[in-house]
Amino acid sequence: MSSSDKPEIIDRDAKEKEHKEDDKEEEKGGFIDKVKDFIQDIGEKIEGAIGFGKPTADVTEIHVPKINLEKADIVVDVLIKNPNPVPIPLVDINYLIESDGRKLISGLIPDAGTIHAHGEETVKIPITLIFDDIKNTYDEIQPGSIIPYRFKVDFIVDVPVFGRLTLPLEKTGEMPIPYKPDIDVDKIRFERFSFEETVAVLHLKLENKNDFDLGLNALDYEVWLSEVSIGGAELSKSAKLEKTGITYIDVPITFRPKDFGSALWDMIRGKGTGYSIKGNLDVDTPFGPMKLPVSKEGGTTRLKKNKEDGGDDDDDDDEE
Repeated sequence: MSSSDKPEIIDRDAKEKEHKEDDKEEEKGGFIDKVKDFIQDIGEKIEGAIGFGKPTADVTEIHVPKINLEKADIVVDVLIKNPNPVPIPLVDINYLIESDGRKLISGLIPDAGTIHAHGEETVKIPITLIFDDIKNTYDEIQPGSIIPYRFKVDFIVDVPVFGRLTLPLEKTGEMPIPYKPDIDVDKIRFERFSFEETVAVLHLKLENKNDFDLGLNALDYEVWLSEVSIGGAELSKSAKLEKTGITYIDVPITFRPKDFGSALWDMIRGKGTGYSIKGNLDVDTPFGPMKLPVSKEGGTTRLKKNKEDGGDDDDDDDEE
């Protein structure tokens, strides 16, 4: 009989021992799986019975309560809803504003409050953007431009059953880097002339250097001729300043020519008169209202009479 025909000799004790060990491993694995399933089942039952759930968050609005040439104050409203029967604390709020991958500002707000049980709360995140910091950091960001932004925020909350959770949010949009308009006194036209009191109209030239329209609502100003203040005023004036365009507006002013001394004769003879003007424009923009300063120093203009007063009303040589 060949070796292949020999019967296989099996150690009965070893085989039984192997079977017992396999059974133990199977029982052990089955027990652990059962415990896991039991714990998960209990957790789901507790969650369903007590009503625990994950809170939600959503950016509802972004306000710009103040914006000028120096900075923009931004407030981000985030609505957080708590479906749980107990209050949940806001542990931290991490935020970041970037533009085309460039970080503009980031920050952390610790211990931001508590969301009431079965309630909702609008959390306000105040942020201040300093435009000089942005322009000094990124040369390619020019004054007067509109840049895209991406707002990212992580709300870290501590929820029973779930533990500590992070609620990430993201919002995109556009924001301006505002630039003050240029102002010039194109000409001063008499309405009524006397040495004691002269009523005139300032023909102002406003150049909007921004990539967005400005809706002029009001302006305040003070004017100096030959280094003598001829006064100023605050008035409501509606006009649309087209983006990267020039707009002319007329504003009235009253002054006393005799206060100018020898400079008066230069004005009467039609010579160029030095002037300065400073003021502010109250404007509406697509990004909210702004108060923009305007100024011009060392300019030269002419005083011209109306035709009925013997003056030349041509516009060909209004400015030197």
